[in-house]
Amino acid sequence: MKIVVIGGTGLIGSKLVKNLRERGHDVLAAAPNTGVNTITREGLAEAMDGAEIVVDVANAPVWEDKAVLEFFETSGRNLLAAEAAAGVRHHVALSIVGSERLPDNGYFRAKVAQENLIKASGIPYTILRATQFFEFVGGIAQAGAVGEEIRVSPALFQPIASDDVAAALADVALASPLNGTVEVAGPEAIPLDEVVRRYLRATDDARKVVPDVHARYFGSVLDDQSLTPGGNARIGAIRFEEWLGRQAAR
Repeated sequence: MKIVVIGGTGLIGSKLVKNLRERGHDVLAAAPNTGVNTITREGLAEAMDGAEIVVDVANAPVWEDKAVLEFFETSGRNLLAAEAAAGVRHHVALSIVGSERLPDNGYFRAKVAQENLIKASGIPYTILRATQFFEFVGGIAQAGAVGEEIRVSPALFQPIASDDVAAALADVALASPLNGTVEVAGPEAIPLDEVVRRYLRATDDARKVVPDVHARYFGSVLDDQSLTPGGNARIGAIRFEEWLGRQAAR
C-alpha cells in the first residue's frame, strides 16, 4: 500500500516514515527537499499517483501570523485538491490539542483553518491532535526568558515524546478513517513551570524559573485546560524524565 507523508523529512515525518516502512508499506517521504512542494505544487500530482493514504505533518517555515495562515491554507487546498484527483482514500493530519481554545496564538488559528479545510474537503479523514512535544520545551523556556529569569505559566501541561506521536500517527493512518478528531498526549500532566525547571536542571542551566499566571504562551494566557487533552486521549508511553535521560546520554 502506498502512503505519502507530507513533511516526511522533518522531526515527526522522518520517524513516521521509518515506522510505516518497518510495517511493510511503500512510503514516500514528500517534502520540498525531495521534490514535492505543496505550496508551488511541484511534484505533487506525481507524488499522489497510486497513493491510498496521505499523512500531512508539514510544518510552516514561518511563525508570523499572516504568513503561517497563508502557508496552511495554501498547502491544504493544493494537497486536498491533488488527493481528490488521485482518489486518495484516507487523509490524516497532525494538529494541536487546544488549538481552538487559544485564539490569540496565530499558529493555532492557522491549524484550526487547516482542520476546517480538511473537514470540508469530502475526503475521508482523521485529525490527530497532539500536545506539545518534549523537543519544544527548550524553545518554550527561551520564549519566557527575561534576563536571568524565565517567567512561565504554572498551568497544567501534558507534553509528549515525538516518538509516541509518530507511533500514534502510524496507527491512525492504517486504521479506517474516523471523519473526526482524536487526541494523543504524554503520560503526565505537570505544571508548565515545573516542566521547564526540570529541563533546565537536566541541561545544567542555572536560570531561575518564576511561575507567573499572567505569563503568555506565544501570545496566550493559559489555564489548566488550555493545553491538556480530554478524557478519551491516547496516552504515550515515554515519560519526560526518561526522555531527558536519553538526551543526556546522547
